[in-house]
Amino acid sequence: MGAKKELERAQNWMKAFGEHSPDSMKSFQKLMGAVEKDKVLSAKTKELMAIAISITQQCEWCIAFHVSNALEEGATEEEIMEAAWVSVLMGGGPALMHAGLVLEALDEMA
Repeated sequence: MGAKKELERAQNWMKAFGEHSPDSMKSFQKLMGAVEKDKVLSAKTKELMAIAISITQQCEWCIAFHVSNALEEGATEEEIMEAAWVSVLMGGGPALMHAGLVLEALDEMA
């Protein structure tokens, strides 16, 4: 499945969670909003970190979500790939295979 399709699936799941468990989803979204905004670290830096973590956690939906967000925050393809390589350094071969999803997401979303 492509990155855009995975992003759409993740967004649909988040919407469904909101319908089934509105209090929990509102709390999660409040946490996301508080953590993702510019503070000491920029939102762009946080999205690059999230890409790296998504790779090591092997979450294809998270990869699509955070590549999209990083691009929206002004990250370049080079910055995104550098974040992916930090993840590969820490996560080895499995991270390298999941970093391939970053390449696919960039092809679709950039």
